[in-house]
Amino acid sequence: MGCASTGTEKVTVKLLSTDCTIASALVCQGVIPSSPISPAVGITTEALDLYCIVHLRSPHLSIQAFVKSMCDLHGVLAAMVAKSLQQDSPDWRLKHACPTCTYVLTDEPKLTFSLLYAMDGNDSLKRVLQRTLDTDDSLGTSCELPMGQQLRSDRYLSHTFVDLFARDSSTAGNEVSGVSFASNSCEGRWKNMDDAKTKKAWGIYDKTGIFLAVCCHGFSLLIADMVQSGELAKYPLAVVSKLLDVFGSNLGGGYDIGCQFKTTLDKSSLGPLARSKHHTCLVGAFHGHAHRRLCQLFSLTTYIKGLGLEDLEMCERTFSKSNSLASTLHYASIFYRQQAIDSYFEHNDDFEVYANLSDFLYNNYKQALDVLDDGNATLPKLMQDLKVADVSIFEHWLEDEKAYLAGLTREPEEETLQMEYWQRLVNLAASSDALGAAIAAAELPEDAASYEEQVKRTRKAESARCHALEDYERNLKVVQGLECKLEIAVWWVPEDIEWQRVGRLVANRKYQHVLDHLEGLIVAWIFKLSKMNHAGTGYKLQKHIAKALQTRSVAIRSALNTYNTIARTIRPPCSRLKWEEVVEYAFLADFDLLRNTCVDLSQCPWASPAAGSTMDLHFKMCRAHEEIERLNIEYLQECEDQLKDTNPALAYQITIHRNTRGRFNA
Repeated sequence: MGCASTGTEKVTVKLLSTDCTIASALVCQGVIPSSPISPAVGITTEALDLYCIVHLRSPHLSIQAFVKSMCDLHGVLAAMVAKSLQQDSPDWRLKHACPTCTYVLTDEPKLTFSLLYAMDGNDSLKRVLQRTLDTDDSLGTSCELPMGQQLRSDRYLSHTFVDLFARDSSTAGNEVSGVSFASNSCEGRWKNMDDAKTKKAWGIYDKTGIFLAVCCHGFSLLIADMVQSGELAKYPLAVVSKLLDVFGSNLGGGYDIGCQFKTTLDKSSLGPLARSKHHTCLVGAFHGHAHRRLCQLFSLTTYIKGLGLEDLEMCERTFSKSNSLASTLHYASIFYRQQAIDSYFEHNDDFEVYANLSDFLYNNYKQALDVLDDGNATLPKLMQDLKVADVSIFEHWLEDEKAYLAGLTREPEEETLQMEYWQRLVNLAASSDALGAAIAAAELPEDAASYEEQVKRTRKAESARCHALEDYERNLKVVQGLECKLEIAVWWVPEDIEWQRVGRLVANRKYQHVLDHLEGLIVAWIFKLSKMNHAGTGYKLQKHIAKALQTRSVAIRSALNTYNTIARTIRPPCSRLKWEEVVEYAFLADFDLLRNTCVDLSQCPWASPAAGSTMDLHFKMCRAHEEIERLNIEYLQECEDQLKDTNPALAYQITIHRNTRGRFNA
């Protein structure tokens, strides 16, 4: 049960004549040995009694957590220690947050990315704004007293600094996910912390969560409070601004909506600086598979040169642990909430992330070697089956796929107008038939009904005729306007070649919309299924997810039936999809390859599933080589002695500070 040298104490144990063994002597003097024979560490009965009582009060406290807590009790005076070690300069902590990311050796080879980080928002660490009670149901005014305490931490970005980018946020469309992107294939697909869903909570919560940035090894870099808002663009913009100022060029930032944020960043006041310093916006591996295939080819980790095997999903792993703070922070004051969050991440960096850093690097190295071993054994056979002689062909396939998918992102304007014209002609024909039926109904011979019934019937028929005439005239006006734009002298009829050609385009558009709907349901189904199997997902949440999956499965089957119905109407007809096939579509490439009904994809060598998996294996091996290159690069005593005579108490604190991380370096 011994944890480290820090927190332990050497004691002298007297052996009496009545003691048969060393273990029995230790027990008689209130120390429980770690081993019955030649024990090296002992635990006092007081410590064991404390754990027993605390564990009964909170059964969630494990003995491992208790032992680590005992090791962590090493005092405070962090500011004095930092000043003595000359670590109190601005941004010193940020510049030295991660030894593998920030320490640069002489003549060290330059990497594609000097720093890889991930950022994301989390709404678990909210804070309730205390208000007065009103007689009605409306929210009262704030009853909180102003506090003079202010957290001093370079980990937290101030509200003033974040609000400097509020203008960029509103210019970009306020919400990160609400921006209009002409060249973004993922437009409209992401609604992070949607304003419509969070505005109801603004009156209740003062802080709606935090926005966090961590390096690729898990060390916390920056934190910003989200103040009565969703995940606005100003939060990631503030993070990028600070990191560019501190670390300079060649940064790579992972964000679950990195494709859209790239457009926001380019349009913001930071755009010129980010471009000059070659900042790259990336998408994490997990969230990336919910993006369009074209977006994946440009932003997904598998296809980015120099990225290695990093998945850029560090925020999700960090939030899975920090969410345990939520219950204690909802009603805390502003100062104590920030203090608790800052202290947690400081402790997590020193005693969790740093302690596991060696294992992290070792496991990454082992993973890269395993990828190369498996790839070297599998890739040649796959290339032989595909009749591919050189791996350089995969780069050409990737570019061909980008070009193909880029051609599907937007309909030509003339085709859009032609389809609108065709649909309006269909509407005009329908309104003409309705008008004819209304006129015929008004001219029917009168029967023997009473005068009042005849008046009522006449008014009803006249009203229907007027409405039908209005619909006809409205559709006719629209048709005439489109004919002027398209320079059409005589409107089309079903026998015309143009009518038939554009009719097929309209059918294809309906097909695309149905495919989009089916794709969205499948992606949500995949995410819920993966969440159900996550560690830490409680029983009640699992039951809730299972029920949601059952409901979503019904919706998928309905959308699948609609898809198969429309797929038969287009020319040439598309093959039917089965339930068993659709639920296996774990990547959006499977959907995107269904989109163009005018091109025979069987003639494209990269379009087959075997070619896609082979190409991905090749790029994964490329990333494994880069990971090994990065890992090969990634692989305080004097000040303490000077203070022993002048300030022994501070020298002791410096000793503890050195041992905090030094104990993990042994």
